[in-house]
Amino acid sequence: MPHYVLSIMALAITLTVSASHAASMQLRQYSANIEQSQWQLTAATPLICQLEHSIPHFGNAVFQSRAGKALNLNFELQMLRLPDVYSLAEVLSMPPAWRPGEPGKNLASMALLKQFNGELPKKTAWTLLTELEQGFSPTFYYADWHSPYDNVAAVLNPVQFAPGYYAFSQCVAELLPYSFTDIAFTVLSYESGSDQLTRESQRRLEQIARYLQHDTDIEAIELQGYTDSYGGRWMNEQLSVKRAEKIKLFLTQAGVAEDKVQVDGFGERRHVASNQTGLGRAVNRRVVLQMAKP
Repeated sequence: MPHYVLSIMALAITLTVSASHAASMQLRQYSANIEQSQWQLTAATPLICQLEHSIPHFGNAVFQSRAGKALNLNFELQMLRLPDVYSLAEVLSMPPAWRPGEPGKNLASMALLKQFNGELPKKTAWTLLTELEQGFSPTFYYADWHSPYDNVAAVLNPVQFAPGYYAFSQCVAELLPYSFTDIAFTVLSYESGSDQLTRESQRRLEQIARYLQHDTDIEAIELQGYTDSYGGRWMNEQLSVKRAEKIKLFLTQAGVAEDKVQVDGFGERRHVASNQTGLGRAVNRRVVLQMAKP
């Protein structure tokens, strides 16, 4: 029998087996029914907003936004059975039953990393929220890593979505426009010869105090006071301590535990600019605030 005939026969057998295997694939769908569908705001502070939806027997869908300079949003598909292989899940938006004949939308592909939850970046996460608001069901399709015969579909049910989403949106609008990273190391500046902060540094300190009212994970705060070289050395050292102690008092009155705040005064030592100019002396009049978290 000619070689090309054997090749055609082998290809036909392969296609037949592949078609048979595809036909035998079953779809396991996980979705909250109408009674189970809930969208809950599980975190709502000036530091973090979190909207969650439970998918029975599968896991949770979590939208999260944090305080920061830029608007941010992250989506995480938390799975009870984490991936055992590296693969992709197709993210589709399926129309509601009252819009028959309308095709689904292919929104994105989500990487499934071994032993990690699936995540989607800001733009796609906002698209999911928009689709849900319009009554669509974002759905995650992937081949089951535990069974070669099954595909899995995890569905977000838009029922009861609106109240939770509107509360989440309000929370996001009230997030602080700065994060821990933005304020963890701060240099506060002073008026000449006094313990009075400059206007800009006073605003900065008020921002820090507001942040600390909501973050209970702060482990320690270190305050190091400095002066310029004008005045006696001993007087300058006392002034640097007084500046740092005044900041400590402000923070403790804002709710920070006193034993978390350490104060040091170095006077005119360790200057960072020349004391021969007004600008240099202004830079040297400072308290350096450093915060640490576990």
